[in-house]
Amino acid sequence: MSDVAAVLDDLRSESEELDLLVAGLNASQWAGATPAEGWTVAHQVAHLSWTDEVALLSVTEPERFGDEVDRAMKDPEGFVDRAAEEVVAAYAPDALLVRWRTGRERLQEALRAAPSGTRFPWYGPPMSVASMATGRLMETWAHGQDIADALGVTRAPTARLRHVARIGVRARDYAFLVRGIQPPGEEFRVELEGPDGELIVYGPEGADQRVTGPLHDFCLLVTQRVHRDDLAVRAEGADADTWLGIAQAFAGPAGAGRAPKSDR
Repeated sequence: MSDVAAVLDDLRSESEELDLLVAGLNASQWAGATPAEGWTVAHQVAHLSWTDEVALLSVTEPERFGDEVDRAMKDPEGFVDRAAEEVVAAYAPDALLVRWRTGRERLQEALRAAPSGTRFPWYGPPMSVASMATGRLMETWAHGQDIADALGVTRAPTARLRHVARIGVRARDYAFLVRGIQPPGEEFRVELEGPDGELIVYGPEGADQRVTGPLHDFCLLVTQRVHRDDLAVRAEGADADTWLGIAQAFAGPAGAGRAPKSDR
């Protein structure tokens, strides 16, 4: 469980960093708009809180989690927004912050206690402990980026971004399929430079299709927080170039992404 514990430690650190960013906000800042259309800072935290709670339900009461999937299938395009709106309507900022803190810690405890090899139901394929923790870290970082952008704060990239990049690489085929495109048959080579200069690589060294760039920029790309035109991520090969235009590290429908700066 050592690798799983490391991911959970990173998830906790990512959550605590975002907590420090929002803990001192006033009511006006909680109600401030973020780059996600229709979502305030409160909506972003509400989404994280709600998702932690449904993840906990999946871990502790998997038979009840099926009800959540049924509700999602009735409104696949809007159930996430609806859930965030319901939480925001029910909780003032101080209470919302307490709810998020409590929920994420309960999820931490449940994941750490789960037997090795356990898999939990989710909105897509079942998830292992490590996959669940990595997914929560990815969402925490991505929604934290929206909050940071809304507040005009620049966050320093950390080595925790390797988890986000890994999801983005592993979700390559999904990004094609969710748009009705047949995924390429060959592996891509992905070479990313981490914040400390380390090189993080995926795929065979001799692959014809290649993606290179900073780890931070790649994570902004696959979470669709910044348009590819505004990032230093580069593709070699037609299939790799197509991927950079559609990449997503999250489940669900293809996201609309963000407009390039020149169009804003």
